[in-house]
Amino acid sequence: MAVSNISERRRAVETGLPPLLKNLWRYGMVLTGDPDMANELVQATCLRALERCEQFEPGTQLIRWTYTILSSIWKNELRSRSVRQGQGHVDAEIALVTDGIAEMNTNILARQVLKEVEELPEGQREAVFLVYGEGLAYREAAEVLDVPVGTVMSRLAAARSKLAGMKDQGDHLLPAE
Repeated sequence: MAVSNISERRRAVETGLPPLLKNLWRYGMVLTGDPDMANELVQATCLRALERCEQFEPGTQLIRWTYTILSSIWKNELRSRSVRQGQGHVDAEIALVTDGIAEMNTNILARQVLKEVEELPEGQREAVFLVYGEGLAYREAAEVLDVPVGTVMSRLAAARSKLAGMKDQGDHLLPAE
């Protein structure tokens, strides 16, 4: 590989990473539920992206590439620590801050939705975050999660169905208008 090509790739990664830090941190929070662990995941992701910048294809979406790296690091961490099932949830009470009546009502509803999303299995939670939270296409989310597109579609359908059932059971919790 030509030196100029490697330096072009490094430059693309170095300049592209800073604007993505908030997105990567949010994804880290979805996976871990822990701000400190999310920070560590982002740092490890940035380090790996810089170390392997020659693998990045300029002109492609850096966010997808870094989401894939972050997901891989997290899965490796889970395997190495043999984390029990059920961890990796965002505490909606900490994640959302209320300010003002309108924002408070919005945040109450958002908290309820987040709590319902937290109850989804991890695969469904990840698919919901990537497709609905970050706006990735099904194909892009499938690449990040390293699963077939049909699996993403199936996880989203199952999540929608489960969330609709939760909504029907919890309608009395919604704030009055």
